[in-house]
Amino acid sequence: MRRAPIHVVITGGTGGIGKAIASRFLREGAEVLVVARSAGELEAIRQEFSTYGSALTTAMCDVSKAEEVRLLGEKIQERFGEKVDVLINAAGIYGPKDLLENTDEEAWKETLLVNLYGTMLMTRLVLPSMKKQKTGTIINFSGGGEGAFPRFSAYAASKGGIIRFTESVAEEVRDFDICINAIAPGAVNSGLLDEAIGAGPEKVGDATYLKLLTQKKEGGVSPDLAAELCVFLARDTSGVTGRVLSAVWDKQSSILKHSAEIMNTDIYTYRRIKPQDRGYDWK
Repeated sequence: MRRAPIHVVITGGTGGIGKAIASRFLREGAEVLVVARSAGELEAIRQEFSTYGSALTTAMCDVSKAEEVRLLGEKIQERFGEKVDVLINAAGIYGPKDLLENTDEEAWKETLLVNLYGTMLMTRLVLPSMKKQKTGTIINFSGGGEGAFPRFSAYAASKGGIIRFTESVAEEVRDFDICINAIAPGAVNSGLLDEAIGAGPEKVGDATYLKLLTQKKEGGVSPDLAAELCVFLARDTSGVTGRVLSAVWDKQSSILKHSAEIMNTDIYTYRRIKPQDRGYDWK
């Protein structure tokens, strides 16, 4: 950890991945503010992590609503003052699961509001304090935005947007030593998985449904991998920013060792592949 205690804000902190991240930072001695929409889930996490005492604070907020985020900012300032070291934007929903022509447009829009717009609102909220202290870490979630995800078009579009948002804002704040990256946690068995399975094959498609059932049966990727990556990024001083990192495949030691190469190339980014990149000489 860079210094102790650091101040960490985690949205979606009562979900499977968010809770694992909160637990990991609390074990590191950080002071953590967990944000979620459900009062019941926030109470449950307070009970589960009661041994950490005042190191854990909770706040109810719908990150897709600008006024609620503004009020959350007041609570963050009460708790942490002007010092927010780490923001983790883990709040997210799958949204509608079906062929696009069968999708409700309001549900589609809500998915972008929660996942992408919510990430923007929270990032904008903490940037002034991070700029003032000339340091900070922001971690977004890109899982599902790396390629085609049929019947989950709202979710995929929002996550793809998060990738470009991450890259763009990272460039805006590099002079302030603020690092903003997106992470892909892998196929974690979470509430979202159960929701997708519950939608059935007629909504998610036969192939996806069988894949989800297999993941459920085999246990999926541990959320602890995402938690470890978040802690690594919070204490990393390599200057890697504006990248998409996999909690499953990317080695932390390699990121540290090759940080200059990463920042001077398209490594850990999503770029258009041209024919010549694959050895084709198309005329």
